[in-house]
Amino acid sequence: MMIEARDLEQTYLSGGRPLTVLRQINLAIAPREFVAVMGPSGSGKTTLLGLLAGLDRPTRGVVRLDGEDLGSLSEDGRARLRAEKVGFVFQTFQLMPTLTALENVLVPLKLRGGGNGAAAAARARQLLERVGLDDRLDHYPAQLSGGEQQRVGLARAFAAEPKVLFADEPTGSLDAETGRAVIDLLVELNRDAGTTLVLVTHDPALAARARRVIRLAGGTIVSDTGTEAP
Repeated sequence: MMIEARDLEQTYLSGGRPLTVLRQINLAIAPREFVAVMGPSGSGKTTLLGLLAGLDRPTRGVVRLDGEDLGSLSEDGRARLRAEKVGFVFQTFQLMPTLTALENVLVPLKLRGGGNGAAAAARARQLLERVGLDDRLDHYPAQLSGGEQQRVGLARAFAAEPKVLFADEPTGSLDAETGRAVIDLLVELNRDAGTTLVLVTHDPALAARARRVIRLAGGTIVSDTGTEAP
């Protein structure tokens, strides 16, 4: 399995009292799967995404990413694992404003120590061409539309050829037409690269393109089209 979660629970202190955001989460996601996580606001979707990606530690339970137990890794170890195997797409783009589109796409390659050569630059250009931005290589984020910025984010996410891509509301800040284009790109890149794709979304059009939909409510899985809910 690419991702496994067993008996996950996440509890925070809120006003001095414990607030359980996730409870008894059990799931397994195979390599190359395309999974959408849906549910109402406050159901724990983004929290779950963060735990599966190793951005946070669960209060209880185990997460394995490509066979590695995230709980056994230090913060540096989890950061290394993310740099090697994980890509991210965010609703708010999170591009670096002082870098051009090309330079933004090169960032994950530089983090892996291979972003300074001609091969890395060629890959970044190829990805930007793939998302229709070959004429925007030297543009800064402020010079790009929201849809263009999201496409730079997609190219950046796939630059290091991650084994798994996590996306948090990737179409949430986009108009309907641009959102459809981004969905098409996600499906295409996922299919061609064989990357496991796990995304949080409120967008039924995006969820409809996924092969599997997991629904959360009240911090638990209430339905899973891939398996019976625990």
